[in-house]
Amino acid sequence: MRPPEPAAQPRESAKPTKAAKPTKADLEAARDRVIPDVLPPDGEPLRVLFCGINPGLYSGATGHHFARPGNRFWPALHRSGFTGRLLAPAEQDLLAASGLGITNLAHRTTARADELTAAELRAGGERLGALVERRRPAYLAIAGVTAYRTAFGRPAARIGPQSEPAGPARLWVLPNPSGLNASWTIDRLAAEFARLREAAAVGAG
Repeated sequence: MRPPEPAAQPRESAKPTKAAKPTKADLEAARDRVIPDVLPPDGEPLRVLFCGINPGLYSGATGHHFARPGNRFWPALHRSGFTGRLLAPAEQDLLAASGLGITNLAHRTTARADELTAAELRAGGERLGALVERRRPAYLAIAGVTAYRTAFGRPAARIGPQSEPAGPARLWVLPNPSGLNASWTIDRLAAEFARLREAAAVGAG
């Protein structure tokens, strides 16, 4: 009688999970779509709430935040120490276990952020304020200083920690991680993300 074979041991993936690439038709169909926030369950701690400007077509088509190839959000999150490995956009729900969340100033999916009106950004700022009051993150990190200036009427705001809080949360403005923001290399982005992580005392998840 042959002895039973040992059970296969699960292995942690060293590479992010790949998702199917959306077609051109998928991207066109994603206009004005809304994708859900990524948040820990009610009652669980929220250490840092990351806030993008709005979903692009790639994110709208996949349902994943910061999903477009070339966006540096996920690499910066890993290099800064927020995550123990590089996560793919399709693995966004893993952030909740580390007390991290993602939302957007404006929910409407567009091809470019400049398609949003100033009124939309200001309305998004009000909605974001209500979300912060309800979920009470320790830090609110808005990725995009120009959008932040418009949404909150702070024309002189600069990247980094802000002197005024966002309700119960401390406020930090991050660079826009879009690949179009060429003045911010991945190394500079990761360094700014790391400053936030150290302030928020978040370990790699």
